[in-house]
Amino acid sequence: MGYQHGDEPPGNTSANRNFYDVMDARVGRRGFLMGGLATLATGLIGGSLTATPAQAQGRSGLIGFKPVPVSYADTVVVPEGYTARVLGPVGTPILGDLPAFRSGANTGAEQERQIGQHHDGMHFFPIDGSSSDGLIVVNHEYVEPRFLHAAKDGYRGVAHNLASVVYGADGKRDDDEVRMEMAAHGVSVYRTTKQADGTWAVVADPRNRRVTGNTTMDIAGPVRGSAHVRTRFSPEGTRARGTLSNCAHGVTPWNTYLAAEENWSSYFLNLDAEQPREHARYGVSKHPRGGRYGWHLARSGADDCIRFDATTRAASATRDYRNEPNTYGWMVEIDPFNPGAAPIKRTHLGRFAHEGVVFAPAVEGAPVVCYSGDDARFEYIYKFVSEGVFVKGRTDGSILDRGTLYVAKFNDDGTGEWLALAPGQNGLTPENGFADLADILVNTRLAADHVGATKMDRPEWGAIDPNTGAVFFTLTNNTRRTQAQVDAANPRAVNNFGHIVRWNYAGGDHGQTRFDWDLFVIAGDARTSAVGKGGALNDDNVFACPDGLWCDKDSRLWIQTDMGDMGPDYEGPLKPFGMNMLLAADPAIGEIRRFMTGPWGQECTGVITTPDGKTMFVNFQHPGAHATPAQFAAGDYGSGFPDYDGTVPRSATVVITKDDGGVIGS
Repeated sequence: MGYQHGDEPPGNTSANRNFYDVMDARVGRRGFLMGGLATLATGLIGGSLTATPAQAQGRSGLIGFKPVPVSYADTVVVPEGYTARVLGPVGTPILGDLPAFRSGANTGAEQERQIGQHHDGMHFFPIDGSSSDGLIVVNHEYVEPRFLHAAKDGYRGVAHNLASVVYGADGKRDDDEVRMEMAAHGVSVYRTTKQADGTWAVVADPRNRRVTGNTTMDIAGPVRGSAHVRTRFSPEGTRARGTLSNCAHGVTPWNTYLAAEENWSSYFLNLDAEQPREHARYGVSKHPRGGRYGWHLARSGADDCIRFDATTRAASATRDYRNEPNTYGWMVEIDPFNPGAAPIKRTHLGRFAHEGVVFAPAVEGAPVVCYSGDDARFEYIYKFVSEGVFVKGRTDGSILDRGTLYVAKFNDDGTGEWLALAPGQNGLTPENGFADLADILVNTRLAADHVGATKMDRPEWGAIDPNTGAVFFTLTNNTRRTQAQVDAANPRAVNNFGHIVRWNYAGGDHGQTRFDWDLFVIAGDARTSAVGKGGALNDDNVFACPDGLWCDKDSRLWIQTDMGDMGPDYEGPLKPFGMNMLLAADPAIGEIRRFMTGPWGQECTGVITTPDGKTMFVNFQHPGAHATPAQFAAGDYGSGFPDYDGTVPRSATVVITKDDGGVIGS
């Protein structure tokens, strides 16, 4: 599959066990290779969680819609009896004098008041419990300059890649282009209401807000004030500038939003012959031009641009940005109902390529527990357990500043354990290179290497069944895993298709340090897949590369795919699966059905419903990304969205309703 927008270069050179090693011991490599997935399913799928939780006993199937087929069409396909409409595409004005979207021609100042590009994780926050009025909060993972600047000379012929930027004859970047790209990152908050005709609209509201790559933020938790985050911008180490590469998200039990910082390292460069470990282990670029978009080459040389060059040999009293990368890689808390409150980077949740965070159901008088995946090949899954306890109406985000961060180790026998990343525990001592808690957290990956965590196949979104307490995590793919690296939790070499791991706790207590795990589904076609208690996928549900994940209040597990920039000319192992899709699963009986497919080039990501379950919001990211320069220059790239205006492809939220007014998926 090669390098895609969601990937980081592999950076884990530790000798820690791979998940495939665990699989080998649990099932037996000879049995796996000779017996195929039937043998695997018998030994692993559902093997350790055979007792269905009491809440699901005797329940009829949750899924009532007719599955849609695999699609190769440049359009949105939903089941019979459903309707899809567009809401809040990139460039939609939400602030101030509401600057209109001008295809590829808005300014940086205008983009700071408009919805950003490349929608990803999101949530609907109801106003006063309403299912027809609320605040949408949506992440913007990255940008594609050829779309943002399409009206300018040179951009319509630029090839699709991670940057697709145009440099001047002097090798510099246009200042307003850089400003616009920073503004198109981050998070958008806007009010949306259901209209009399059943459609949804963006409406003006004092709570509408943009959080961008330059928004001032507070740093909280053990890293606050430490030498690692003292910068020219904040010599005290208490503030940071901006949030970037916001992939998935989380929603706290106290009703705030957490935006993940995923592939942030690619925005920086450090040309030192030997980078500090807090740069090197995270993949900060060593290329002379460096940086995903070359922002440090902005023609003005403005401080907020050149900070992306963290080369220490260039450091001086006026140019010292060595710690700027250390202010990224965190979860960022945003209160959507308080636009005056600064976003807060919660450092005790660890520093890595956060895909998102998912909270266990809050229990009065018990610690707060949440999980996060590090989305890169051979990286880890983490859990945080607060020191304080949850008290409804009193607990706020500060509870995340004290507690214990753990990393997962999966054992051969279907059990697992959480290894503490804390001073003095599991060898994390000054003698072993970990001076204190702040040092451990800034170097979370290295600490996880040291304690012996299990290497995974790109851990992405997590979801927790609110009725059973089961935890699900997507492992999207890992084509670089060899047969010698196969283990129980990562069961395939050259893993093109991915899988979903599931775990549970005795008595349902998420605060425990031991758990039981199995694989809920191994994705792929009918020959290579396994699901539930030994079955296989079929024409109604084959899929690959699970990514987005969410469990609704009725225990339907919604699965989204990211097979890359799939288009009509794609040839390769993922071709049989068509365009990226959204599926619904009933974990209690192992049933999965395909619910929706999207247009060419998009990734299906971000999903939530209104409290009554009757309106679903889904994001489509980077439609048209597959287009060649010739197709883009000619305007022949398709878009596939309803109500598409015929200009550049625009990431957007899609609103799905059931024509009879019923619950989505039922």
